[in-house]
Amino acid sequence: MDIDVSTKIENFFKDYPLRTYAKDQVIIFSGEAPEKIFHIISGKISQYDISYRGDEIVVNTFKEPAFFPMSWAINHTPNAYFYKAEEETVVRVAPPDDVIAFIKQNPDVMFNLLSRLYRGVDVVLERTVRVMAGSAKSRVMYELLIESRRFGEKIDDDTYKLTITETELATHAGLARETVSREIKHLKEQDLIEVKNGEIIVKNLAALEERLGKAT
Repeated sequence: MDIDVSTKIENFFKDYPLRTYAKDQVIIFSGEAPEKIFHIISGKISQYDISYRGDEIVVNTFKEPAFFPMSWAINHTPNAYFYKAEEETVVRVAPPDDVIAFIKQNPDVMFNLLSRLYRGVDVVLERTVRVMAGSAKSRVMYELLIESRRFGEKIDDDTYKLTITETELATHAGLARETVSREIKHLKEQDLIEVKNGEIIVKNLAALEERLGKAT
C-alpha cells in the first residue's frame, strides 16, 4: 500500500476505540448486522462460511491495514459470513457512515480500496477455477502460493516461511484435512516444501508455481 494512503487511513481510525480478539474468536456471525467497520492494526481475520457437513470454507483473509466489511457498509448487503481471528488480533472500530464519508472525501483511499478489492476478486476467481477443475494437488499448491505471497515471511531469495496449519489449509482449499496431509507429504517428497516446528517452509516459490502450472 502507498505509504501516504496507509498513513491517511491510520490517522483516520486512530481516534476510534481499540478492541482485541483472541485466536479463534468469532467477531461477526453469519446473519448478524456488523454495526461497525473493523480496521486491523495487527493480526489476521478470516471470512468464512460453514458447509452442510459443518466444515469451515474460507472465502477471504484480511490482514493489516485492511478494513471490513465494506460490501455491507456500501451496499447494505446482508452479511452471510462469519469473521474470525486467525491469531490474536487488534482492531479499531468505527461507525460505517464515518468510514463512507472518509472514503468519499479521499479518492486515493477509494482507489486503493478498489485495487485491493480486485486483487481479492482475482484470488477468489482463481480459487473457484481450482475447485471446479483442479485436482487436490493443484488446490493445495495454489493455497500455499497465495499464503506465501500474502502472509509469508521471506527467508531468502524464493524461500518463505508460513505459519498456516494443515487444518487451516484444508478450510481454504475446501478439502478434507486427511487429503491435505497426503498432498503435503507428496510435496515434501518432491523437495518443494519442508515442515518444521509446526511451520511450512516453501523452499522455492518459483518452482512451486511452475509445478502448479503443470498440475491437473
